[in-house]
Amino acid sequence: MHPAFSVIFLTTLIGAGQGLFLALYTGQVYAVFDVLPVQDPVNFYALGSLIALLLLVAGLISSFLHLGRPERAWRSAARWRTSWLSREVIVLPAFMGTVAAWGLLHYLAWNPLLFSFRGTFGIDLSMVIGAVGTLLAFALYLCTGMIYACIKQLQEWATPLTVLNYTLFGLASGFLLATAFANSRGAGLVDFLGGWAIFATVVAFVTRAASLIRNARLKPKSTLGTAIGVRHSKLEQKSQGFMTGSFNTREFFHGASPRKFLFVKWLFLLLVFPVPLALASAGIAAESTGLLLAAFLTQYVGLLAERWFFFAQANHPQNLYYQTV
Repeated sequence: MHPAFSVIFLTTLIGAGQGLFLALYTGQVYAVFDVLPVQDPVNFYALGSLIALLLLVAGLISSFLHLGRPERAWRSAARWRTSWLSREVIVLPAFMGTVAAWGLLHYLAWNPLLFSFRGTFGIDLSMVIGAVGTLLAFALYLCTGMIYACIKQLQEWATPLTVLNYTLFGLASGFLLATAFANSRGAGLVDFLGGWAIFATVVAFVTRAASLIRNARLKPKSTLGTAIGVRHSKLEQKSQGFMTGSFNTREFFHGASPRKFLFVKWLFLLLVFPVPLALASAGIAAESTGLLLAAFLTQYVGLLAERWFFFAQANHPQNLYYQTV
């Protein structure tokens, strides 16, 4: 498939935004039960939710670059009963509104106590809003991943690993950004958030490696004969069928050379996993915001390459006919 950079930025930006919010809310939950220190509502929770919201808005804006008629984007939500894309279109703004509300509650200090456990652990309004946001965040990961995992004719995508990888990459990048943010605010959560960021990155490596191994072993279900509807024991293609390119040759094939394709694969494996892990470990040990931010930025660049490879690796059955000369 042809990778669309608007979709690449959409999925990586909103994934990081979801992960950042989940990291912030996790810190708040642990603080309620006295496992972690309580953070400043404005300088940590409100500011952190603003950063998450900016990532989500940036991703949403980039998605409009992929539309031929952006003014009709609202119609994409009409098929929510059967379309994962429509569900994503509904869940994304709902999640953005929840993140905004959660941050605003902390910023305005309007956070009434709703109930408490044994008079010790208090549950306020922001905790409830955050719980709703957590459910929406994971629902959004599911919707985004299923947009591609539900396409059965693209064997490289049609696997639960697609949803799992989208989720883990978002959590890894979001928690890594949260670690850098926490260190810059002196929040005392660096070890906790950094540990989860490293854990998510390691697990993401395992699941992404599993998908790479799986895809390398795939055997096409279609043949040249089924592609063109000719039943013959021996078929040999001599021509592409026409002299110039078309929508089929542009949108269903990446057009990159095998060398470039292989380069991008090893590039993302390097930038998403070992380099940010080393930078994050050094940053946590030295309590360096610069190293932690470098770890996040390095991993994000790697995720851009990973997402390009994810789209390009999907081999549409029509390429059996159109892409052989």
